[in-house]
Amino acid sequence: MDSQMGIFLFFFFLVSLPAVLTQEVGSAMIIVDGTSTIATNDDKFICATIDWWPHDKCNYNQCPWGNSSAMNLDLSHPVLAKAIQAFKPLRIRIGGSLQDRVLYDVGNLKFPCHPFIRVEDRLFGFSKGCLRMSRWDELYHLFNTTGAVLTFGLNALYGRHLIKKGVWGGAWDSSNAQDFIKYTISKGHHIDSWEFGNELSGSGVGASVDAELYGKDLVNLKKIINKLYEKSTSKPALAAPGGFFDQKWYSQFLKVSGPGVVNVLTHHIYNLGAGVDSNLVKKILDPRHLSKISETFSNLKQTINHDSPWASAWVGESGGAYNSGGRHVSNTFVNSFWYLDQLGMSSKYNTKVYCRQTLIGGNYGLLNKTTFVPNPDYYSALLWHRLMGKGVLHVGCSASFLRTYAHCSKGREGMTLLLINLSNQTAYTIDVQNRKDMYLPARERNIKESFVLHSFKISVAWVGNRASDEALSREEYHLTPKDGDIQSQTMVLNGLPLKLTGDGGIPTLDPVRVDVKSPIHVAPLSIAFIVFPNFDAPACV
Repeated sequence: MDSQMGIFLFFFFLVSLPAVLTQEVGSAMIIVDGTSTIATNDDKFICATIDWWPHDKCNYNQCPWGNSSAMNLDLSHPVLAKAIQAFKPLRIRIGGSLQDRVLYDVGNLKFPCHPFIRVEDRLFGFSKGCLRMSRWDELYHLFNTTGAVLTFGLNALYGRHLIKKGVWGGAWDSSNAQDFIKYTISKGHHIDSWEFGNELSGSGVGASVDAELYGKDLVNLKKIINKLYEKSTSKPALAAPGGFFDQKWYSQFLKVSGPGVVNVLTHHIYNLGAGVDSNLVKKILDPRHLSKISETFSNLKQTINHDSPWASAWVGESGGAYNSGGRHVSNTFVNSFWYLDQLGMSSKYNTKVYCRQTLIGGNYGLLNKTTFVPNPDYYSALLWHRLMGKGVLHVGCSASFLRTYAHCSKGREGMTLLLINLSNQTAYTIDVQNRKDMYLPARERNIKESFVLHSFKISVAWVGNRASDEALSREEYHLTPKDGDIQSQTMVLNGLPLKLTGDGGIPTLDPVRVDVKSPIHVAPLSIAFIVFPNFDAPACV
């Protein structure tokens, strides 16, 4: 054991001593199949949103947005640029509830260009708001200089009218969107994907559009994109519908739009309920509640296979708790149990991109809306982005409160495990096994074990035979809350609180390196990424 690991274990023992006296110790076996992948992610899987909500968007007697919208965010704040740059790159989606109320101040705009104003009897309680092209250029400058990959959500209600409560009809007027896309191209602004509308699917949220009408409008938008980008070396993808999954509605619009029109099928998830719910923490720590949403992922995957095999699945927006998130929950350590579990679960169903609501703004921002200091989920997202590769591996675990996910390691050979311990009482000692070697003939297995890792008899990971016994090690990233308070806004990595550097930079996220023959320990209510550089996984070579 090296000195670094010794210091970590000593510190961990001291801070954990009161809990150690009362906690239970359980054992768990994890079996990873590295022979083939069960799904794949995009390289830029991690995504965060920037919304349109103004400062007077309020829920539950609180107004948690401040100046965090695309219209008024301080783009010059040094922490903002550094937080985005750390991902190299971060995918950003501009969109949200007011997306279908946004006008673009370009071309023959039929309305005056004013900011959003609160008007109680209007959709979402606000007037239309206007994006000036000078502001758009400033936004794009930030994204370009930080290397961000951009998805922009277009207004899909422009030109429509209210037919009855919650239902909008009439043809979409594409003129304003077309002028905006033309301007964007003329300025050399690179857009990775255009998205059409926000939460208009099914019964909608605030507003809905008939699936057949929506599908026809998508065909029109695709033609506009193809024409405007016909001389470009690259063409943006078209994403839709950016709403909650409704199988019948999704299938209908896909049938109408036809093959190859929609490249990306986006859906939204808020599976924790309302932000005011007093049971948010209880839901987050309940494995049965967390698993319920898997049905949505499964059904969407089936819909894609049946109706649009040319398209990929994205979670276009997900904040856990809706209406701006849960105060003192969504911006604290406990939310990472939900967030990382979502990243792991969605990956298993071939989700290519997962957009977190929000990068900044509301209670669920990855960054504090006032100070721009990262909240715990920011570091969870950054560690996932750096450690978890595209290839998703099958993994089985014997402990119900220990959520486990396995991916090929990012940018290197081997495998990375994500371990999420939802138990508030049980610490786990974990034995990781390679399924590839569990079914060797007995004589061959015995020879292999004897030749490579003769002492792998106690709580140890079998990683293959590509390195000597002495050279094998693994890297561990243990995440815990400051002072053991799961509703702390400070995340602790391997015993050290994570905080910005003196010049406002993102801190280095260093692992502890551990002899691979030593047992893996995961404390109650903690999270760990475990990197096995020498894990024998043919699918990851």
